[in-house]
Amino acid sequence: MRHTTSALCLITALLASACSSLPSADQGVLAPNPNLVAQGIPPVPMRLVKAVEQYTEFSGDSFVDWHPHRREMLISHRAPGASTPQLYRLSGPMAEPEALTDFADPVRVGRYDPRDGRYIVFQRAAGGNEADQLYRLDLDTRVVTALVEPGQRYAMNIWLHGDAAPGADAPPARLLYTAVPLDRTAQGGSRASVDTTLWLVDPLHPEGRRAVATLPGSGWEASVVSPDDRQVALLHYLSANRTEVWLLDLASGEKRQLLPRNGETAAATWFPQAFQPDGQGLLLTSDARGEFRQLLRLDIKSGQLSPARLDIPWDLDLASSTDEGDLLAVLANEDGREVLHLVDSRTLSELPQPALPEGTVGQASFHPASRELAFSLNSSAGPSQLYSLNPASGQVQQWTEARAPAGVDTRQFARQQVVRWKSFDGLSISGLISRADPQRFPGRRPVLIAIHGGPEGQAKVGFLGRGNYYVQELGVTILQPNVRGSSGFGKTFLAADNGMKREDSVKDIGALLDWIATQPDLDPSRVLVTGGSYGGYMSLAVAEHYADRIAGNIDIVGISHFVTFLSNTESYRRDLRRVEYGDERDPAMRAFLERISPLSNAEKIQKPMFVVQGKNDPRVPWTEAEQIVAKARANGVPVWYLRAENEGHGFQRKENADFQFYATVLFMQQTLLKPQN
Repeated sequence: MRHTTSALCLITALLASACSSLPSADQGVLAPNPNLVAQGIPPVPMRLVKAVEQYTEFSGDSFVDWHPHRREMLISHRAPGASTPQLYRLSGPMAEPEALTDFADPVRVGRYDPRDGRYIVFQRAAGGNEADQLYRLDLDTRVVTALVEPGQRYAMNIWLHGDAAPGADAPPARLLYTAVPLDRTAQGGSRASVDTTLWLVDPLHPEGRRAVATLPGSGWEASVVSPDDRQVALLHYLSANRTEVWLLDLASGEKRQLLPRNGETAAATWFPQAFQPDGQGLLLTSDARGEFRQLLRLDIKSGQLSPARLDIPWDLDLASSTDEGDLLAVLANEDGREVLHLVDSRTLSELPQPALPEGTVGQASFHPASRELAFSLNSSAGPSQLYSLNPASGQVQQWTEARAPAGVDTRQFARQQVVRWKSFDGLSISGLISRADPQRFPGRRPVLIAIHGGPEGQAKVGFLGRGNYYVQELGVTILQPNVRGSSGFGKTFLAADNGMKREDSVKDIGALLDWIATQPDLDPSRVLVTGGSYGGYMSLAVAEHYADRIAGNIDIVGISHFVTFLSNTESYRRDLRRVEYGDERDPAMRAFLERISPLSNAEKIQKPMFVVQGKNDPRVPWTEAEQIVAKARANGVPVWYLRAENEGHGFQRKENADFQFYATVLFMQQTLLKPQN
């Protein structure tokens, strides 16, 4: 079961954001489409668009679900010419995808009816607001039926096991899902506290849904159901450094805490992953016994924990288990590259590692009626492609082929390499570097520092998407740092930026600027800093702390003031963010957050700035962008501002992302690529 932060995807949105806007009457410039508000952005020449537009056509596929009985996949796919990814049916390896949904907003999450696959339950939000609603799609009639009432944010969790039995006498398929209230339904537009409701529903008869339990706070998820469908292991996510596991009785709604056990006070994460077939053992991953998340077995009755016999010193995630529960697919985050391992669940020992094509593995899922394992794979040479593995024979079969624009040879794209440098306090920091070809681009090259979000995200090895244009055509070197606070490097490193240590991560970028100056192939006088979400905050912080060492910065949906951010983010997220950034209700912490916020130090920003924001962002409200834009402009700083009225935490519609990409190239031409004094 994967637990990631979606802010982590924002740097990919910058480098690989998926025409777009409207040519002017004289065809000389590209005007923004009606949903875009562009302020201070010079006209985008059509000659620039023509030069770079082929780099907007990369497209990969994501695995969503297996059909319960047929060798058939449900995938998320963006068709040529389409604005957003939708759900498609893939009837076999390399078959033509069949469109199942067709909405203006993206659809990436869905599940087959586990009995016979007659319908799909999917979730969808409007305009990037992340207020997902649940729907049933009948595959014969293509009729879509809403399963829930608006006003809350819903998330599909898991089907009960008994639902998989086909036949007229089989019990109805029942789905567990969670709901949290939204601020727009609250008096005054905000809530002091939020509860989560766990629901059980037969999607064919949604009127009969039953509230199983009301859970205090947010961050709850029904992770795995016991083999007899009587109990469910709940994950309660409190922060990147602390989680809980509870066992809930589905009949009574009563729950008891399994982990951490009474008396255990040390911060640790516990993620329930799978029940063993006898229902007495629960498999988990946890960093309670070391720096990294390892695979453990919990005896539910006695509370005894047993470690797996695995020699993998990295964070582990149990991606899937076979229907019989005897074989596990485990992903190891090995220095930013996800590697697949197969594990015998009875002995918790590793089996021979399968030979896979080169790349980093994404989703992995066993077919419920066979032992075939679906997985995604991407690399520097292309976006995500889908494969399947026969664990017995080791045979790997390709199911989809990523789309690359004509005339672009992705095999020539730069391979990412890991680089390391020492920060101000001696801590070792690493990152990924993508260098331009020195034969085509000799001499010291300009640098784009692209900082991930989270802050507990991680820059991982994978496809750069549109970012390849910067490397291949402009000769720009891309550096993706994993500053302290990033995941994947141990729990101590993960917590090293919390609370009043916030600016230590900014100093990690200062040390990176020092490192750049020592590299014979990098130009320290031409450095541009960008980032999304928390990375957007980092780009602003770098712009004020190291104004004389950068050419400019790009802030994508970034935090400009921690107190206003914590006050205005959706209430279901607020407590989670307080653990990371600090509780603004505490006077000392509030004063600290006021002092370090970029808005409070905007007079230190001297170089040009490009700010990108979605109007419907529930995480970092659009007012965070508006206030830093106004303050910087008042100080005489050149500011480009792009706001999308139909987007949220990053641009997901291709037409909006295209214009953002073209404007970014223009901004780079006028800042990073100009000779510096």
